Amino acid sequence: MAKILIVDDSPADLRFLEDAIRQTGHSVVSVSNALDVESAVERDQPDLALLDIVMPERNGYETLRALKKLPAASALKVVFVSSKGSDTDVKWGLRQGAVDYLIKPYTPDQVATLLTRHL
Repeated sequence: MAKILIVDDSPADLRFLEDAIRQTGHSVVSVSNALDVESAVERDQPDLALLDIVMPERNGYETLRALKKLPAASALKVVFVSSKGSDTDVKWGLRQGAVDYLIKPYTPDQVATLLTRHL
């Protein structure tokens, strides 16, 4: 099974995603501060990252740009997970290098489908 990194500043969103992912049999690493993402990627070597966009300290776009510079993240697939769900937001997220975009609120089934699609 794959290792999934979740990056979100909301404890409730972290718990919901953790539960949804664990139901699929994958393992989870959670980070609540975007500034800790690089060390988590180097330490845990996840297969996929689910990255919130609206966060304090550093937003998801900035975090993705930082990951692209990190050799340990060269094969890492990133999916944006956000309440910013307009067509423009989704297109912009994909143009930044995300492989997919999951709009909040979402269901455990949507998370499972997303994981199947990218793993």
